[in-house]
Amino acid sequence: MISSSSLAASLFFAQQDAAQGGGIAQMAMPVLLIVLFYFMLIRPQRRQQKEHQAKLAALKSGDEVIAAGGIYGLVTNINDRVVTLKIADGVKIRVDKNSVLSVLKASDEPAEAAKSDATA
Repeated sequence: MISSSSLAASLFFAQQDAAQGGGIAQMAMPVLLIVLFYFMLIRPQRRQQKEHQAKLAALKSGDEVIAAGGIYGLVTNINDRVVTLKIADGVKIRVDKNSVLSVLKASDEPAEAAKSDATA
């Protein structure tokens, strides 16, 4: 015959064994979340940063760009950190190179070559 104290002790130890088995799952969950965050957030952001830096490095005079604040302009001069944009006739502004958000049209696009071929 099993006494109530031995039954309680066996249930207590059974619960501890079950909790120890769950410890591996509890440790794996944060690791899984970190890996998920890396592939869903960090890695794509780094790729975008590299692409943006490559666009800035390829920037040259004659490119049409959008700067921060939605300013559309034509690149007229490029220094190490400063880009001069022509935004209207006789109006030029200097902006930080990192404020250039995107390049709308590169100065040597095939579309310009097609236009010159069509007029010739």
